[in-house]
Amino acid sequence: MSGQVIANPWSVLRRHTPARIGLGRCGVSQPTAPHLAFQLAHAQARDAVHRPLDHAAVEGAVRALGLPVLSLHSAASDRTMYLQRPDLGRRLDEASASLLASRAPDMPPGEQPDLALVVADGLSSLAIERHAVAFIAALRQCLPLHWRLAPVSVVRQARVAIGDPIGQALGARLVVVLIGERPGLSSPDSMGLYITWAPRPGRVDAERNCVSNVRPEGLPLAAAAARLMWLLEQARARQLTGVALKDESSPALQAGGQGDEVRLTGP
Repeated sequence: MSGQVIANPWSVLRRHTPARIGLGRCGVSQPTAPHLAFQLAHAQARDAVHRPLDHAAVEGAVRALGLPVLSLHSAASDRTMYLQRPDLGRRLDEASASLLASRAPDMPPGEQPDLALVVADGLSSLAIERHAVAFIAALRQCLPLHWRLAPVSVVRQARVAIGDPIGQALGARLVVVLIGERPGLSSPDSMGLYITWAPRPGRVDAERNCVSNVRPEGLPLAAAAARLMWLLEQARARQLTGVALKDESSPALQAGGQGDEVRLTGP
């Protein structure tokens, strides 16, 4: 009997979730197949963190949508520095800051961009490569025609707060940072959307809203775009984001996918 796999009565629930439940046992140990699957998932999560972003491919795909692109870099020179110094991932390097300064719009306040989109590798470049461009295309289907878009910024070695100096330099009322989230053992390609009204350096997480787990197996892209658009419209109407802006969208939007989540603050 010690070599026989004993089924777990909860195994029937596995059809509803990718969580590791109902795996059974072999003696006092985990069966070989679930053990190997765990090791694979762990390796995929580690790879997602260290994998470099194919920024040229992402930028080319964004341009193919007919949108101008700014190629930027954080003050973290490489991946090791990015992981060891989170503060450097929150600000731009000198070359990027100079590029933004030279491109900063000189326009009356009434003609400033309504929205700046920032595509950041974060902790999962895989999430950005798989979902960012398709999400931008889905968002444009929801975006009212009168909304003015700033150039899309693609930023390497970036954290959420990198959107604040970018949004300020571009004169945008709102900034949305599309960023690869910290990989889980069942979600190495999860993307987060962080929304900030009146972006500027010094904004804190309590002043942002977040739509999390954007991916086909979590919150599908079209549903995420619809929920984000609701938040953007409310943010512009109330001129705020963060803990003061609750997700009061329709139940149909809130139930857009499996394992979806709307959070008020970022990691």
